[in-house]
Amino acid sequence: MSVTGYYTHKDCHKHEMGAGHPECPERLDAIDDWLLATGVGDALDRREAPKAALGDIELAHDHRHVAALRGLSERLAEEMAAGGPRYAQIDPDTAMNAHTWDAALRAAGAVLAATDAVLAGEMENAFCAVRPPGHHACHDHAMGFCLFNNVAIAATYALERHGLKRVAIVDFDVHHGNGTEDILSGDPRVLMVGLFQHPFYPYSGTEHPAANMLNLPVPAYTKGMAIREMIEAAWLPRLEAFKPEMIFISAGFDAHRDDDLGQLGLTEQDYAWITQRIKDVARRHAKGRIVSSLEGGYNLQALARSVEAHIRVLADL
Repeated sequence: MSVTGYYTHKDCHKHEMGAGHPECPERLDAIDDWLLATGVGDALDRREAPKAALGDIELAHDHRHVAALRGLSERLAEEMAAGGPRYAQIDPDTAMNAHTWDAALRAAGAVLAATDAVLAGEMENAFCAVRPPGHHACHDHAMGFCLFNNVAIAATYALERHGLKRVAIVDFDVHHGNGTEDILSGDPRVLMVGLFQHPFYPYSGTEHPAANMLNLPVPAYTKGMAIREMIEAAWLPRLEAFKPEMIFISAGFDAHRDDDLGQLGLTEQDYAWITQRIKDVARRHAKGRIVSSLEGGYNLQALARSVEAHIRVLADL
């Protein structure tokens, strides 16, 4: 049995963007409760996520973007103390409350701490149950529920701080990871493979991607077997040829057939299959080293079951 880490923090529950918002604290509660009920949680090396250092966040993000979010958080706290608004709106879909800054630092910090632990040999792989998610956050701006790009930060950190030569990113969220592509496009040390519903938010990923980006746009209502065939034909040969020394996963579960935010047809069994294929590549080329971080997934029951399926494969359960 491989040792699988599980990183989370109560601060990630405190960030919320208003009543009825799909990216809600209950997402983490659903995952935690289900892992407890199934016994999967007992098999994991559970650790608290630290706060990321701003210098590490700025490996992937412009200093002015980080400073702007910090300033917005401080201003919001002052306005709230004076009876002002509870939220600061960043874009039509994305807002901050008084706890968002700390939650975002914990989300990035979880993936960085997991990277350190996996590279130190303390665990073979790790899953980070954190929010806000990250893969829409671009080099110089937040968008699409995302403030900092947790996976892009960690991938750059593995290259710059740990001296790895090649890292891969796998993104199976229903939405294109435009922020990750924005940050890492053209970097030959990184291979990013992704699949996403198209045309769909954020309406990107099909216009002349760089050579290190392998995007698989798929039409609405595509089901799991078709997606498996595309992964076998496209992702796996590229990953094998690239021989990554570590793999990061943007683990969005909103391509599940029960998730109303997308129209793809994946099931828990498909997520387990995809995870196993990634794990096979990691064991051949990267000493099994994988760090996976939560992105989307908004049907709470489907999210919890899918995370369980993902973690069972990571942990050899």
